[in-house]
Amino acid sequence: MKNKIGLSTFILASPFGNDELALMGKVKAMGYEVLEVCVENPAILSTDAMKVAAETHGLEISICGAFGPDRDISHEDPVIRAQGIEYLKTCIDFAAGVGSSFVCGPMYSATGKTRLLSPTDRKQQFNWAVESLFTVARYARNKGVGLAIEPLNRFETDLINTLEQGVELCRAVGLDNVGLLIDTFHMHIEEKSLAESIRLAAPYIFHVQVSENDRGTPGKGQVHWDEFFSALSEINYEGQIVVESFLPTVKEIARAVSAWRPVAPSMDSLAINGFEFINSKVTQYLKENKINGA
Repeated sequence: MKNKIGLSTFILASPFGNDELALMGKVKAMGYEVLEVCVENPAILSTDAMKVAAETHGLEISICGAFGPDRDISHEDPVIRAQGIEYLKTCIDFAAGVGSSFVCGPMYSATGKTRLLSPTDRKQQFNWAVESLFTVARYARNKGVGLAIEPLNRFETDLINTLEQGVELCRAVGLDNVGLLIDTFHMHIEEKSLAESIRLAAPYIFHVQVSENDRGTPGKGQVHWDEFFSALSEINYEGQIVVESFLPTVKEIARAVSAWRPVAPSMDSLAINGFEFINSKVTQYLKENKINGA
């Protein structure tokens, strides 16, 4: 399997629905092989329409979740936890229907929930997350789908910030279809060493997202890209690598990720230049690694 470069629908439209599926042609023309569809509103998407569009344009689809306050599987209210579980099951059904091997995202909590809890209360939140994820992961396993859990930086969650904490969560759930999504934006903030954290989490890394330290175009900021891709080469990572950023015009998403200003001249330029940069690094580190048989 070779590494395939993808683009997040957050760069194209939010919420992304069947009406935007024609944008797949533009995504393919930019060079991408994967479209990562975020299921913000399940009611405006259908697996059949996605599959037809993907086949028409020669793209693969991966599935990402969006986790607002009513989809919080570690909430103190069991009704809200149940809503989060049902939403995740819906995402899993989408993944199974379009051939995505996983659902990814920060599924352990609501994005933007940051509270100064006591160790006891924090442990309770962690335990609720584990209990809910175990239920969801069993459902996903029966459909041949994995869960790729994303650690977020400290300003977006108070629960899982580092890859080490992510590994702890995966181990606590204890099922082999539960792993991690690693994201350079969050890692740049939280990890002391990109390479060391990747080595630590290597057996659990299911998926990769890439973004610059300002959420802008990869290669135009401060992320240590050579260190990052060298470490991916070292662990023989063969999965997808998805360019992710966010439209600053979508208020709910912009507020959740603190996107207060444009991070590129246009989202199209971010997508085009991001692909060119990431493709150069994949060619330099990952394709070279496979050719040399390392």
